[in-house]
Amino acid sequence: MMAFVDPEKKLTVDLRLYAIVDPETAGGHALPDLARMVAAGGATLVQLRDKVHDAREMIALARAIKAALPADVPLIINDNVEVAREAGADGVHLGQEDMSVVQARDVLGPAPFFGLSIKTVEQARAAPLGILDYVGIGGVFGTTSKQNTSRPIGPDGLARIVRVFRERIGNFPTCGIAGISAKNAEQVIAAGADGVSVISALSLAADPTAAARELRAIVDAALAKHAPTPPAVGAAGHAMGNA
Repeated sequence: MMAFVDPEKKLTVDLRLYAIVDPETAGGHALPDLARMVAAGGATLVQLRDKVHDAREMIALARAIKAALPADVPLIINDNVEVAREAGADGVHLGQEDMSVVQARDVLGPAPFFGLSIKTVEQARAAPLGILDYVGIGGVFGTTSKQNTSRPIGPDGLARIVRVFRERIGNFPTCGIAGISAKNAEQVIAAGADGVSVISALSLAADPTAAARELRAIVDAALAKHAPTPPAVGAAGHAMGNA
């Protein structure tokens, strides 16, 4: 299981199946129900992304979603630090054009998870890893779930950005974002990401719970298949000693 522990917070961020629920891409479901269904299928993290409601409505919606989730599945709020604070969410995810991570930390303090969207190698090099818990990298593939004028970076672009984080902090948590489904999730993991962030492949599925279960199984299998193999130093030395 690719879960990462912050030694100061004693909390883990598990990015294997990061489900995003959005009132504009909800497949006719109430968002608390949708969050509950994807969590039942194995979602390890849920994000509320809401561009249509005002702050008071978002706070009420976030509280309802959090109440619908199991205690071990954190709720992250997209962009809105104030909503995250007032709703008692477990963290916030920021874009490059949103409030800075430093400012957000000042508002929310040390407890919640903080994520940041990364699109380029340059952004990866500049990301303040000391105050982040994870990054979402992409868009990896084309998507209709959000307005995105940038060209998809593809698995190769994802791999290049992941390498930057591996060089900076060896096991820093990363997930791929945008256009990810059961058909291409393994490519994201093979490129080095620790998980996938998904909207339409879950919310627009006929059975979101079954879709989440399928995706989670694919991700878990891909992580086992593509996990780095530590060098067999002891075995090599023993072999050399017998040579």
